[in-house]
Amino acid sequence: MKKRKIWAGLSSAVLAAAPAAAQATALHVQPQAGIEAKADQTLLQLAQHQGHAAPAATAGGDGEGEGGGAAQLPAPIHVYRGIEMIRGHLLVGAELIEAGRWADALPHFLHPEEEIYGSIRDQLKTFNIAPFQAALKSLSQTVKAKNKDAYARARAAIDERLAAAETAVKAKQENGTYFVLETALEVLQQAADEYEEAVEKGRIANVVEYQDARGFVLEVDRLVGTVMPAASAKSADAAKALQASLDDLKATFPAVTPPKQAVKDISQFLSDVSKFELQLGNFH
Repeated sequence: MKKRKIWAGLSSAVLAAAPAAAQATALHVQPQAGIEAKADQTLLQLAQHQGHAAPAATAGGDGEGEGGGAAQLPAPIHVYRGIEMIRGHLLVGAELIEAGRWADALPHFLHPEEEIYGSIRDQLKTFNIAPFQAALKSLSQTVKAKNKDAYARARAAIDERLAAAETAVKAKQENGTYFVLETALEVLQQAADEYEEAVEKGRIANVVEYQDARGFVLEVDRLVGTVMPAASAKSADAAKALQASLDDLKATFPAVTPPKQAVKDISQFLSDVSKFELQLGNFH
């Protein structure tokens, strides 16, 4: 299982902007140099010395679907995370198609079925979500064929299925706002994994991984936007801090075609994710 390094002092960069409660959390979890946490342990979970009691059952497949410790997540977050990662792939794939770059877009339409769907397939029935693997395959086939009209129809069909799946999972959550934000954090952590693999010696060495990370961050920005009114009503300052951290993360990706030099190194990227995480306690 992949492990994510938590660097010493990662949280210190955000203490000045964090509310008092978040500062206490950050001080409580600030690790010593060299300490590693398993990828399924977020900084917030480490701070609280607690996780979710029931880990999600694994359901075959690997890659992104099981990356970042996803197999240890509770079923609702595991499934919702998978849905949002699929959306992130489709988002960046659509950007490439709009630029006429069908071949470059294809990996982002293949990965949802190849690397993500298998990990959530067996849990869909728990939330009365109809299988949608065939719809994913149909969509990727239209991209292979570079058939714009067929692509538009297949994309509309899968978007409808994903929206229904989101609704089904979220409907069972008592605190929908916190649930969405918690899932958003998991997707951001996966984005960090992708970005780390994209950057080598300060340069973007893997374009597809850069685009994966971009798609996940942009999708999180969209997802958080769906609960921002409720989040702002609960804590306006924390909601502004959440959005500021997302804006910082989005600045990492000036375009779907990456710059030669990376805008940020992985430590800066993780620091921005840390800023997002520090605000979550305000919405529990």
